[in-house]
Amino acid sequence: MKKALSIILNVLAWIILLFALLVTILVFSSSRNGDTAKIFGYIPLTVETDSMKPTFKSGDLIIIKEIDDIYTLEKGDVITYWTIIDGKRVKNTHRIVDINEFESSRSFVMKGDANDANDEEPALPSDIIGKWNDTKIGGAGKIMDFLRTKKGFFICIVIPMILFFLFELYKFIVTLIEVKKPALSEEDEEEIKKRAIEEYLAEQKKEDAADEPDNKAQQASDENGEEKKQEDTEKQKEE
Repeated sequence: MKKALSIILNVLAWIILLFALLVTILVFSSSRNGDTAKIFGYIPLTVETDSMKPTFKSGDLIIIKEIDDIYTLEKGDVITYWTIIDGKRVKNTHRIVDINEFESSRSFVMKGDANDANDEEPALPSDIIGKWNDTKIGGAGKIMDFLRTKKGFFICIVIPMILFFLFELYKFIVTLIEVKKPALSEEDEEEIKKRAIEEYLAEQKKEDAADEPDNKAQQASDENGEEKKQEDTEKQKEE
């Protein structure tokens, strides 16, 4: 039981550490890439509006995959790209409803699934971040946004990592103490065995001594019973 509990604690500690490292990579990657975290070409993004309902909604976490060739994009694909909204450069994730071809260049007419009209400005190849790979996790975007804040990073990442290293330090100290314990010689082992046998025999003797009065009482009872039987037999003979 103790060993199984130790294994479970070890597994949980490593899961927490791996999760903390993953979020740390996402946070630092996001800060270096214009608020766009990137891991092996995959980009987790939080949906900020409901313009793509019912495909996904505000607060969902979606995964975007970088694309190497814009000519692989087709009508119906959902892409994330940089655009200007209310004078600010922001990320937008909408669906391609048409493609404009001009000589060796192209642009993409975009529209939100929940919107009645197309976006005013087309998406240009240089502004495209990636293509949605149909992966979404409902509500997880809010959690990711919280983890990216200083408070969330400290509570969910820093504290668990400190606890993990304290746990590993405790295990190291316990192991060190066990290693430094002097090894028992053959004489010491024999002495321990001898003491154990003596203690066992002494315990057995105590139990026997405790049972002796009961045995004597039983024996006396049996003898009295036997004498009574003999008396009854003799009486029957005389009669």
